[in-house]
Amino acid sequence: MWIDHWVAGLLIPLAFWVLINGLDDLLIDVAALWGYIRQHFATHPNEAVPTEAELDAAPPRLMAVFVALWKEHKVIRKMVENNVTKLRYDRFEFFIGAYPNDAPTLAAIREAMKQFPNVHLSVCPHDGPTSKADCLNWIYQRMLLHEEQHNVRFDMILTHDAEDLMDPDALRWINYYAQWNDFVQIPVLALPTPLRELTHGVYCDEFAEYQFKDMMARQTLGGFIPSNGVGTGFSRHALELLAASHQNRIFEPICLTEDYENGFRVHRLGLKQKFIPIRIRHNRPIATREYFPRHFGLAVRQRSRWVTGITLQSWEFHGPSETFRHLYWFWRDRKGLVGNLITPGINVVFVYGAVTWTWASATHHLWGLAQETSAFAPACEVGLSLQALHTAIRMWCSWRIYGRRFACAVPVRVIVGNWINCFAACRAVWSYTNARIRGQPLRWVKTDHAYPTRAALLTNRKPLGEILAAWIPQPDIEAALHTKPANRRFGEHLLDLGLITEAQLYEALALQNQLELGKPEPDAVSVAVTRTIPAAIARKWRVLPFRVAAGELHLAGSDLPGEEMQRDLRRFSSLDLRFQLVTPTEFEELAGQFLP
Repeated sequence: MWIDHWVAGLLIPLAFWVLINGLDDLLIDVAALWGYIRQHFATHPNEAVPTEAELDAAPPRLMAVFVALWKEHKVIRKMVENNVTKLRYDRFEFFIGAYPNDAPTLAAIREAMKQFPNVHLSVCPHDGPTSKADCLNWIYQRMLLHEEQHNVRFDMILTHDAEDLMDPDALRWINYYAQWNDFVQIPVLALPTPLRELTHGVYCDEFAEYQFKDMMARQTLGGFIPSNGVGTGFSRHALELLAASHQNRIFEPICLTEDYENGFRVHRLGLKQKFIPIRIRHNRPIATREYFPRHFGLAVRQRSRWVTGITLQSWEFHGPSETFRHLYWFWRDRKGLVGNLITPGINVVFVYGAVTWTWASATHHLWGLAQETSAFAPACEVGLSLQALHTAIRMWCSWRIYGRRFACAVPVRVIVGNWINCFAACRAVWSYTNARIRGQPLRWVKTDHAYPTRAALLTNRKPLGEILAAWIPQPDIEAALHTKPANRRFGEHLLDLGLITEAQLYEALALQNQLELGKPEPDAVSVAVTRTIPAAIARKWRVLPFRVAAGELHLAGSDLPGEEMQRDLRRFSSLDLRFQLVTPTEFEELAGQFLP
């Protein structure tokens, strides 16, 4: 058939592309493996993996955490509360940037500032959105003003996003490696989602492989370390050099991928960079975790920005005059534009060949095709073998983070990822070409963010007995565990035994579940708000709505907010629910005063 001869002719350039791409990836595989071997035998502390004692012994630097926002009022309060309360590092301040025409986000930040004195608001002088880089530059100016007003100086500046779940030990690790480096990048990994969410699973696989392999290879081969945009620590010296060499534009305002650009700029200035390899400590990888887009269209939208910034707009900043060492990494980062466009075609040709193989083998047609393709058959065989190897490596990386069952679906998600990347590349080429023809600036395509639910945040919470050890001797806790009735909660059992008071129990529960504690003051209770939920439902779940602020409905309750409770309460309010823990005695006082 004529179509088979056409496919056979198409296989020649595709086979050589797969071969070249596979050999390039093989170089990265070998470099990453050598990097891990070298790290295992390293003697210099900058190359070795620190112990807990070494992390504690590093002189603590004062750190500023920058978070640029546009319409993030639904997530920023949760992000601040979760990270500020869990970080095992004392010397840090949050500087959060927003625009004057984003009132809900401003209100949410101001609410967080009331609760945490180390959270500061930076309002851009113009309406938004502009770009993340522009907002970050104004946050930097706000930090300078804070330094002048409070006579302090920040040693490290970190960039983060509104959806980030920072590791409790992240700042300790960055602080440790900042002793020898001006740029420190902590790993970034996607949070786990169910197997059925193939789009988000693609992010899980790709980020696991990139953080395990590619970033280590860059470190080993002396390439520049691109910032991941989050979990990146810059020394004050690095930012001051960037400001001096780029007209005070530390973050390039017109660049869609300012994080990637700054990684290269720091390297070009001759400053030392460090990527912290993924390490499993306390049964978790030390990394920044977050949710990425979980739907196909949203993933295409986000990745089109990455492709536009890294593979197209980057040409405007860096031409062939860069050194050969830099050109290799630019080639590696930019080859995705071609690969994204042709990889789905390779998938289609492969499937077509597999489907028609049985028919062709039963006829002399296969012999004719074999003669046509015999010249490049070795290239096909080597290329396919390399692709199988790289798929296996990606499966191993995914298994290390998400488990064996999740990793088994990597081959399926590879196909899904190919199509996401293809559509993203097409969209990037269209938007970039259209903007340049019309003489318009490239527009910042912002990703809608979601923050992890309480259930996801509490996966590593401390056992209640460990928290209560501050008040109860360990032998008494162990004895209480053995005598606890099956249908009785442990805290209630301790109350029955008289080992703790009601106030101590609820203080421990609040710490364990990251909830505010305490009966709201009378002037903080709005009678109108207490009527937003029917009295029968409020008494059923033992909660009292008492305040609305920054798009959240505040509720005081004596029971921990489970999923069933939250589903029931959401039937009566479209606002985000914010719980505050009170003791049963305090709840009865509130109910007697405000519930009919």
